Amino acid sequence: MENKQRVLVVDDEAEIREMLSEYLNSHGFEVMAADSGKAMRELLAKNVPDVVLLDVNLPGEDGLTLARYIRERFDLPIIMVTAADEVVDRVVGLEVGADDYLTKPFDPRELRARIKTVLRRYQRPGAASPTRAADETKRRRVPFGRCTLDLDTRQLLDADNREIPLTSMEFDLLKVFAERPNRVLTRDQILNITRNRDWDPFDRSIDIRIARLRKKIEADPDKPGTLKTVRGSGYMFVPNPD
Repeated sequence: MENKQRVLVVDDEAEIREMLSEYLNSHGFEVMAADSGKAMRELLAKNVPDVVLLDVNLPGEDGLTLARYIRERFDLPIIMVTAADEVVDRVVGLEVGADDYLTKPFDPRELRARIKTVLRRYQRPGAASPTRAADETKRRRVPFGRCTLDLDTRQLLDADNREIPLTSMEFDLLKVFAERPNRVLTRDQILNITRNRDWDPFDRSIDIRIARLRKKIEADPDKPGTLKTVRGSGYMFVPNPD
């Protein structure tokens, strides 16, 4: 029997935890629930989930602090949830590495759809067969500034072949650029490809993630030569010169 995908729900409201546990369990997920940062860390020490649903407005350590804690230690998709539909919360959540953002009250069906979406993004394809491994490695590795993106393993590697952590959305962005070198991509195009939705003028998620990626791949993030800004249009990936 196939193992159930595990969701960690972190929310201080007991009725929310109970509702989500009942709903997600009925749709084939295994649910762990925590009411605080302390309880979350205890659960993470025992079982690493496949995705974390994290409330922003927690007492004590807030969700943003906990998202940073998770991102520094685990390669897991994080969906932030908050009752306050404030742009500043959303922007900060994305800056600390959240993969998606949902505002209360929400339809559980929408949450389930978003969980399935971020889980698909984190799925890693199987390794190439021994007879094709060397050739596949050559064809599926793309130089990005001072790094290399491995499209098969979804890894960003530095010059010493050490992995640099990426969120699923950061990988999706690099993959979009890798497949469209030397082409100007608008924010609308990028969001349509990666998230299947249009860009909102107040949505800074793409700009925030580009800035984070530049710190990882550019020799000088303040003067980017690989992920270039095309003023008034969008962004363009300029491959490394031969």
